[in-house]
Amino acid sequence: MSEPRRTIRVVAAVVERNGRYLITQRRPNAVLPLLWEFPGGKVEAGETDSEALRRELLERLGVDSEVGEWISETVWDYEHYRVELTLYECTIRPDAAGRGPADLQALAVHAYRWVTSDEFDQYEFTPADEASMNKLLGVCDA
Repeated sequence: MSEPRRTIRVVAAVVERNGRYLITQRRPNAVLPLLWEFPGGKVEAGETDSEALRRELLERLGVDSEVGEWISETVWDYEHYRVELTLYECTIRPDAAGRGPADLQALAVHAYRWVTSDEFDQYEFTPADEASMNKLLGVCDA
């Protein structure tokens, strides 16, 4: 019998602006290097999903955010672990200095893009994000 896989809870933001969605590219030295995903990250012990998502967007892109409605949850089994990925609608809100969606910084990501849903297939996404995206777009019955 195989050992149970370690489960990692991850939250990600679906941020839409003028018909485009925010996606980020993982760093070259990360697990699943240079693949694209919705911005977010691991939920740390003692954090709510909202707290984790706001922290991750600040650490990765240097912006404050407001977490909105739950969208979906996807469970994906990788070779050595399982990811429980939950998507939330999010908005980037201006901080005290007035910085907002136009002022993103690639702090803890390799790159970011604003893309339409029709452009998603031009980017190689992580398997969990791809499954979530398919749910979001109604491509499959998952």
